[in-house]
Amino acid sequence: MTAAQPLRPRLDSVDAMRGLTVAGMLLVNNPGDWGHVFAPLRHADWHGCTPTDLIFPFFLFVVGVSLALSVLERREKATAPPVAALLWRGARLFALGLAINFAAHLVFDTPDIRIPGVLQRIGLCVIVVGPVALYTSARVQWGIIAALLLVYWGLLVAGGSLAPELNLANRIDSALLGQFAYRFDPATGQGHDPEGVLSTLGAIATTLLGLRTGDHLRRGELRALLLLGLGCLGLGALWDAVLPFNKNLWTPSYVSWTGGWAALFLLALHVLVDRKRWPAWGRSFGVNAIVIYAGSMLLVCVLAGTGLLDPAYRILFANWLAPLFGEKVASLAFALSHVLLWWLVARALDRRRIYFKI
Repeated sequence: MTAAQPLRPRLDSVDAMRGLTVAGMLLVNNPGDWGHVFAPLRHADWHGCTPTDLIFPFFLFVVGVSLALSVLERREKATAPPVAALLWRGARLFALGLAINFAAHLVFDTPDIRIPGVLQRIGLCVIVVGPVALYTSARVQWGIIAALLLVYWGLLVAGGSLAPELNLANRIDSALLGQFAYRFDPATGQGHDPEGVLSTLGAIATTLLGLRTGDHLRRGELRALLLLGLGCLGLGALWDAVLPFNKNLWTPSYVSWTGGWAALFLLALHVLVDRKRWPAWGRSFGVNAIVIYAGSMLLVCVLAGTGLLDPAYRILFANWLAPLFGEKVASLAFALSHVLLWWLVARALDRRRIYFKI
């Protein structure tokens, strides 16, 4: 019997991508004034894809990459985590997301607690993709990706209109989530959630794309990474002509387009950070990503609940920056200060080697 081979060193590029993505989340989620935000820092109103619309798919993509580096690597050495551990991790993420939603419900006095959310979607993707990584081959994983995208495309087309109130995903959210969705109109019975039920099919496909990309990354197959990224971009661009990019619906074209950019971004970081040894900007965020994201959300709830959020923005930023540079600059400065605050927290934790695993 031969001794098990040690796992490869942790790739700083993956932590950097995860961290930069979390920093992007904090930036776009916390402007000082939602009425004054620069266009690239806004989501598309419905169809389309802005730079902000790349952020969440990038994070789900990295979730898949991380599963490849942990589960696939260890599966080959017969040291893979049991499936129960992967399911439990997904359940913890889902529960943490619900806790944040409950805090927001108390602070903002919403009629009901929203059930879906960012962490909930991440948790569901871990619950589905974790066992797929553990038990299936690369060919089967590609088959699942293709099946998800084609079936979801067919469902959206069969559902008729892609308009906000009429598409199949919204109708399913209305029926299954009702008042527990992100937005619900009791008068019409229409609901919508950007992390809704049917659109989770697209999110799972994004995570699986990350899984396959991570497999190429751990093997050092850079040419395959490049071809995958360019191929996904090309497919997404062609698909957009018949099925528009849409983050709210997480359309198959959006999966392909954002997956292509994510693969190329990871490839660039791998070459620059892991091979050329450039600084791993964002790494401190990346090694405590979930805690930083959850902490930032809870801080906003605390500030809003105590009535300090708006006065802090007005006194520290808007009152003196807006007259000089405009309301959008003041709003952006507040968002950047939020990112800086949590970067200091992340750096302090990293220097003390304190890492929270949710």
